[in-house]
Amino acid sequence: MKLSLVAVPLVLIGVTQAGVAATSGNFKRFSVSAGWLHVMPQGKANPFNISTAVKQGTVSSVGSISEEAFVNSIDPSATSIDYGTNTPFNTKKVLQDLIDQDALRMFGISDADRNVLASESGSAVVNGLDSWQADGTGLEADDVDTLGLTFNYYVNDNVSLQFIGGLPPKVDIKGKGEITAPLSGHATPTGTSAALFPDGLDLKQDIPITNLGNKSKAATVRAWTPALEAQYQFGKSGVNKFRPYVGAGLMYAYFNDIKLNPEIRSDLEAAGHMIQNVLDNKAGAALDGKVSSGAMRVDVDADDAIAPIVTAGFTYDLTENWYGVASVSYAKLNNKTTINVMNETTGQQLIHATTKIDIDPLITYIGVGYRF
Repeated sequence: MKLSLVAVPLVLIGVTQAGVAATSGNFKRFSVSAGWLHVMPQGKANPFNISTAVKQGTVSSVGSISEEAFVNSIDPSATSIDYGTNTPFNTKKVLQDLIDQDALRMFGISDADRNVLASESGSAVVNGLDSWQADGTGLEADDVDTLGLTFNYYVNDNVSLQFIGGLPPKVDIKGKGEITAPLSGHATPTGTSAALFPDGLDLKQDIPITNLGNKSKAATVRAWTPALEAQYQFGKSGVNKFRPYVGAGLMYAYFNDIKLNPEIRSDLEAAGHMIQNVLDNKAGAALDGKVSSGAMRVDVDADDAIAPIVTAGFTYDLTENWYGVASVSYAKLNNKTTINVMNETTGQQLIHATTKIDIDPLITYIGVGYRF
């Protein structure tokens, strides 16, 4: 599976320049180098954009629901009217008082286990779950070290083409913020509860889905990022041991072996059950976090990306053939990460979430090369 969350590209580039020392003033056509590559992403997290299969205005039967979940779903600012005195009161506060006094059970609204009966809970118009942006959330790539490898072909003493590869590193992806679902809507109770709240109940609750920020990492991914650069090296082979250079080119980024944090995966599966329960006319079971009729699968994918890269560095001749090299590079790299929660039983996509990961890595390289 590719990491669409989450994602996440890392730069595997050993951007170097192979110098050109040669005998009798002749430069050598080829060179290779190997060394330490350190990647420091500079980008910041971007918020997740989330949509679900519960469209705006979906009507769902509530069914049995715990008293706690029932009161938690009520809009804290909602008011109802006491028609006996014609005075308003805070709906959530009065309902909480009734629960604290065990009055709902005494009125026959809930059972001995403090679950509101399906015959009393009625139905609800569900809003807010169609689509939203989870502000303050996102994914960021961590620093990484790996082995960098380069190969140069020299067009002349100053100009070369360089292919950059190396050992693909496993990159830790950090999460930021907490994802919540902004539930809103209106419930219409039945039975005795309808007499208590004849105008119904306004709903508003940010339902916790998963906390990305309190995990050591949200995911890991293996990054494959070969690059090709055209480089210009100042000075002259056989004359200048120290030769600075500049380069520019393109990097291709591919990500695989994506492993999502098990706790986050479990949270997303639970969110899938919540959505399925609403679709199954079991909104109460959704708010109680109960398992639904479906089997959940979480898919994570990261898009491939092509990024411009620029480099500045130098080579220093150690012998006629051996040289040292150091460089610093910057790549304007970002990708789109997608997380889908699927109901394997029906094949329906229940949750679709995307985020843009800005990597923008600063890359340092120190190595030793050989010309031939």
